[in-house]
Order: sequence, then structure tokens, then C-alpha cells
Amino acid sequence: MNKKIPMILAFSLVVSLLAACNLPGQTEPTQDLFPTPNMTLTALFAPGGIPPTVTPPALVTATNGAVVQPSATQPPPAATATTHPTVTATQVPPTATPVTRPGPSIKASYLSTAPKIDGDWGEWKTDAYPARFVVYGGGNWKDGDDLEGSFRVGWDNTYLYVAVKVLDDSYVQIASGNEIYKGDSIELLFDSDLWGDFAVRSLSNDDYQIGISPGKDKIGGSTSAYLWYPSGKAGELKDVKIAAVSSAGVYRVEFAIPWKVLGVTPASGSQFGFGISVSDNDKTGTKEQQSMVSNLKDRSFLDPGTWGTLTLSK
Repeated sequence: MNKKIPMILAFSLVVSLLAACNLPGQTEPTQDLFPTPNMTLTALFAPGGIPPTVTPPALVTATNGAVVQPSATQPPPAATATTHPTVTATQVPPTATPVTRPGPSIKASYLSTAPKIDGDWGEWKTDAYPARFVVYGGGNWKDGDDLEGSFRVGWDNTYLYVAVKVLDDSYVQIASGNEIYKGDSIELLFDSDLWGDFAVRSLSNDDYQIGISPGKDKIGGSTSAYLWYPSGKAGELKDVKIAAVSSAGVYRVEFAIPWKVLGVTPASGSQFGFGISVSDNDKTGTKEQQSMVSNLKDRSFLDPGTWGTLTLSK
């Protein structure tokens, strides 16, 4: 009887050891009640989901509120992007619901009868839009009587029409050519290929910066238009029609830009990048840009992403 006890003990020990091992075909025991989650699924159902492959860049704004302007000593940077083809009427937004840029949306109504370019707003029945954001020279800007603007936009198959009303208590413009921004003047920003380079945040050859002088020395005097950008096409625009009139503390300007200047074949529903700004100089006998107001709150002429969206309507 005493000899059987050690044998029983030995047999029990062998059975215990076998129970502790994973034999072939044996199911792996569950180590934890809640296994480690799949990280892809976690990301899918987490707030925000899986991040996009490309994160859109942030808006580019001047750190001190200053706006870079072209001049004889500081011309705009040369275009480095590939030149885009002429925009045609077949180019439409890539989605059924267009995604516009952060700037304001402007509608240009089709004008079956072309407005007479004489500075008189009486025939304009299109929507009016404000240009009141001070985007340059805030320390020189006093109030709305010092500088404030509003504008209307229209179109036909030949021209883009713009009418601008400016509140200005002192008109000073003695500059000409590429220096007209150093005096009371108007600036048009226009992206002719909005959908072709929607995400591009730098100037390319389809982006236009045009200055309009209501008149040298006096309103309605020697008016002129100048193209700063694209820099390869820079120069005076002789084909732009301009007229300006004034009354106490107010001047009005009408101008018509041929679509061929902008490389565009217009069609109802077409959309373009767009912005209107007004420069001011109150120092008689000087060439200086003291301040600027715009319809673009975060205006940067170097970044089309800060411009608004113009839609042609018929």
C-alpha cells in the first residue's frame, strides 16, 4: 500500500503538466476579456474619422496687415506655375454643388443692352456689393468718409463691366503707368481658371491684377488701366473703356474690360476668382498709397485663395 502512494503522486504530477501545455489542435485560451481593438476601425468611428491624405494649407495673410504692391522697384514675382489654357464655356464646376472660396460670392448679371460707359450709375439694375474692409494702411484710414467703396458687376459676350462708387473726401492722383496704385485708384483681381487651379495658393498665369485710374490730376481727366499681373503681359491696357464723374465727397467709375484681355470665353454659370479694392492718397502732390479698402476681408493679391467667387448669371 505504501508503494502505491508515490506512483499515484507521480501520475497526478504528469496530468497537471499536460493540462498546462497547448497541445496541437488545442484552442488558444483567451488572455483578456477585451482584446486590443483594430486601430483602423477605431479611427473610422472616432470623432473626425481617418484624416485626409492631403491637409489643405491654411490661408496666407500678411503678418502685419500690410499688402504687398507692385512698383517699378518691386514688381510682382514672375509666374512659376504652368501656363493654363484659355478658359472656354465648356469649363464648369467639378461637382453638382460648387465649393466656393472663403471670400464673398458675387453675381454678375447678363446685360442685354450694354451700359454706356460714362460714369453714370442710373442704368445699372444689378446687385450692389460693399468694399469696406480696411486691408492696408489702417493707421491712415479715418472713417467711411475718408475711404469706402461699393460696386456692381455685369457682362455680355464682349466685356466684363464694373461700376464702382467711392466715398473719398480728397482726390489725389498724379501717378501714371505701373504706379497708379500710389494714388486714388481701383484694383481688380481676377482668376480666369478658378476650377483648374482651385487649390493653388500662389499666382499663376491665369491670375490677373489690373489697376484703374479715374483720372490723372482730376477725376475724369486722363483715365488709364494698367495690368501688373501676369508679369509677362504687364503694361497699359488700351482696350479697357473707362469713365469717371464726381460730386462732393464721392466719385463714380465705370469700366469695361474685354474678355479677350482675361483669356476668357464667357458663358452663364461660369465662375471665376474675383476681388475689388480701392486705394487712397490724401497727400496733395505726392505719389503714395496711404490706405486700401476691399470687398475681401483677408485680401492678399499673392494668394488667390483669399479672393472671392464671381458667377456669371443670365
